[in-house]
Parts: sequence; C-alpha cells; structure tokens
Amino acid sequence: MPAAPRAGDRERAKRWRRISHLALWGLSLTPAVVTLVQAFTNRLGFNPIETLTDRTGWWAIFHLVLTLAVTPLRRLTGWHWLVRYRRQLGLSAFVYASLHLGVYAFLDLGLDLSHLVEDVLERPFMTIGFLAWLILLALAVTSTTGWIRRLGKRWAALHRLVYLAAGLVSLHFVWGQKTLRAEPLVFTGVFALLLAARAVYTARRRRSRAAAALAEQA
Repeated sequence: MPAAPRAGDRERAKRWRRISHLALWGLSLTPAVVTLVQAFTNRLGFNPIETLTDRTGWWAIFHLVLTLAVTPLRRLTGWHWLVRYRRQLGLSAFVYASLHLGVYAFLDLGLDLSHLVEDVLERPFMTIGFLAWLILLALAVTSTTGWIRRLGKRWAALHRLVYLAAGLVSLHFVWGQKTLRAEPLVFTGVFALLLAARAVYTARRRRSRAAAALAEQA
C-alpha cells in the first residue's frame, strides 16, 4: 500500500496550490492592469473606448478558450491537476466579459439604460452578446462548492451551457466586425474543435456504457 501523505507534505501541497492560484490570477489580470495604465496615460490610440472594448472582449474570449481546453488537454495528457484551474479561468473569462459590457454601457453609452436596452433588443449581435454574458453570469454565480451541492446532478447540465456561450460569443465576435477578419474565424474554429472533442468523447462513453450493459445481460 502507498504510504499516506505526511502532514508536512499536505501543507506544502496546499501552499503550492494557493501560490499557483495567485500566480494565475496575476497572469490573467495583467492585461487589464496594463490597459488601465495605458488608459490613464493616454496611450490607447485615437479611439480609446473602441480599444478598451476590443481588448476586454478579446481577453474574455481567450480565457473562455482556455477554460474549454482544460478537459480535452487533461484527457489527452493525463494532467489531472489542470482541473484545479478550470473554474478560475472561467471566472477570468466572466470578469473580462463584464468589463467588456461595462466599457460599452458606462463609457460608450454614458450609462444610458434606455439606449442599452434598445441596443440589446434591436441589434442582433448585441442581443447575442448579452445572452452570452447572462450565461457566463449564471455559471460564475453557481461555480462555488455550495452551489454544486445544492444543484447536484443539475450542476453539470447547467455548466454544459458554457458551450452555448462559446457559440454565442463566436457569433457576436464575427458579427461585430466592420470587415471580415481572420481572428474571429480562428476563435470560432477553435471553439468548434473543442465542441467536437466534447461530442466525440460523449459518444464514445455512451457506446462503452451500452456495450457494458449488453455484456452484463449476456
């Protein structure tokens, strides 16, 4: 039998996890800090509001890609420790998505709520983006251990909506471009690959379960 981990080893492991989570928060929030410094020093270019909107949206999508990539990478590599950081990456995606919405609502519209509601209701790409943000909000709120216990099996079903959010975000990104660019298409392609990986894994698992059930009946 393997020896039980000693108290000192457990403490070191906890300390390392805390440090690694803090380091990841530092990495995730560095672009926001850099952008904030550039904003206060007038280094965001000719249209600073547009720059802020673009940057916060890009980093939201980037962190969403990382979040969805954790599970496939874990299955391919056997690096199960990656799962520890999936929630944090998802929260980072939500933070940047909220900053993206906040820049538009506060700086672009001057917190004109009637104008914001009109945009969300009448401009399809805005409607799609806002729906994606609402999904990310629900996932962020229910990402805690307490909510996992409260929702039980429904928690996993709810958090599969992240794939719907990814699809909506991709459409929002592509639709919001004034000219066709490669970058939104690349992100869309990556999301499609991650969704396909999820679908293949689910199909294989169902076939394995069906084969096991048939073997038990034989």
